[in-house]
Amino acid sequence: MKNTVLLLLTFILFSCSNHKTDKTYQSKKEFPELIEDRYNVAFLIMDGTFNTELTAPFDIFQHTIYRENIKAMNVFTVANTDKTITTFEGIRMLPDFNYLKDSLPKIDILVVPSAEHHLDSDLENEALINFVKQVDKEAIYVTSHCDGAFVLAKAGLLNNKVSTTFPSDIDKMRTMFPDLDIRKEVLFVHDHKYITSAGGAKSFEAALYLCEFLYGKEIAQSLAGGLVIDWNLDNVPHLIIE
Repeated sequence: MKNTVLLLLTFILFSCSNHKTDKTYQSKKEFPELIEDRYNVAFLIMDGTFNTELTAPFDIFQHTIYRENIKAMNVFTVANTDKTITTFEGIRMLPDFNYLKDSLPKIDILVVPSAEHHLDSDLENEALINFVKQVDKEAIYVTSHCDGAFVLAKAGLLNNKVSTTFPSDIDKMRTMFPDLDIRKEVLFVHDHKYITSAGGAKSFEAALYLCEFLYGKEIAQSLAGGLVIDWNLDNVPHLIIE
């Protein structure tokens, strides 16, 4: 009898423990709060995303919420998974949205930071390229940093547009996409709704340019000052196609 009671208690405890674990596992995914009347800015991330091309524009755009009397930005990340993304330099993060299965908000500005395989296997990822194409249909601006331009090119977004990319990859991009007009000796190019940048630390400049374009010089200088950046558009080699 005593052994029977012990077995019964063990079964109950084990069952309760399993139930608790299952409940935790099935907890509902939490999405970021998106404030109305702001630009929705999506950062496309994946394993191998380079830190600077992600964090530089993310910092600039996120800080718009601390400026008054402007249409600020909701910034969030999108990926093709709910699992942890690991950047090229080793930072681990959870994507806010999974573009393969989540209901996504309307994306006003798409940011494509560079990633390790943007010159090879990522360009063969049909789901990735199709996602970029779909977002482009409604986005107000589509931006890339460093080799993110290869993704835009593969999606056909840079056809009949002027663009740029990471300086040492310009010749490779010209070879892969011979019909495109790809410029050297500029840090970013703005052609209609597409902004492509050289990337690296100069991703700050391209992001600040978009903020100056949207909000004016005073706001852009304020955002730059908050990050201790000496910002003057006239000192940045760039090209704007009217």
